[in-house]
Amino acid sequence: MRQRHKVSIRQSCKAVGIPRSTYSYKRKPKNDQPIIDALLGLTEKHPAIGFWQCYYRLRAMGHRWNHKRVYRVYTALRLNIRRRAKKRLPARAKQQLFQPEEPNQVWSLDFMHDSLWNGRTFRMLNVIDDYNRQVLWIETDTSLPALRVIRVLENLKDSRGLPEMIRVDNGPEFISQKLDNWCKDNNVTLAFIQPGKPTQNAYVERLNGSIRTELLNAYIFKTLGEVRQKVAQWKYDYNHNRPHKSLGYQTPIEVLT
Repeated sequence: MRQRHKVSIRQSCKAVGIPRSTYSYKRKPKNDQPIIDALLGLTEKHPAIGFWQCYYRLRAMGHRWNHKRVYRVYTALRLNIRRRAKKRLPARAKQQLFQPEEPNQVWSLDFMHDSLWNGRTFRMLNVIDDYNRQVLWIETDTSLPALRVIRVLENLKDSRGLPEMIRVDNGPEFISQKLDNWCKDNNVTLAFIQPGKPTQNAYVERLNGSIRTELLNAYIFKTLGEVRQKVAQWKYDYNHNRPHKSLGYQTPIEVLT
């Protein structure tokens, strides 16, 4: 219309029924390379984290990209984690979980098992403060009897102090008379969950799931030394850098301070 009939842009747009802004729009090329580099760096260091963990970690680093833009790049790179379908279970009677209001009020302890590349098994004793989900200790060895549990608690007593209550399951190390006597001597209440009710120890069970997904399933370990090195790195990252949804996307150290 402009070339053949010399009609103005305003009259041409009015005749065909399109806004002048649509006619003059020019697509702006988007440079997604910084997002790609940041996402690949995160997922290479933390292979098992999902989109929201990536997004809030990027926000904590100072990036202000829109979550929709980050998700578009995230899916284009095919970084999505395959999720297992939830198993349908019948309705269960829920047990209310005590929520502490200050640090060192309730700690939770639990064991995990895994194996090295050569098939040799090892155990992990995880200790968490229920108040801010801070991982206080992860003890790793081939054998962790009740005396080793007491030694860990003694180390924490010297560096942090002891809690009012320790929540555990009914494992043989926790029902030991030695641990019971130690708790009585230190005025610590030893609280046992009901058998077959792991949800009553939900805080440390949630921690176990993160350790399993982000650490034990993500790496192949040949020696206990490698396990302890990775555990120390993961523990620091979990406490200082990993945002927690239950804490309003703050880290445990941020909640504590």
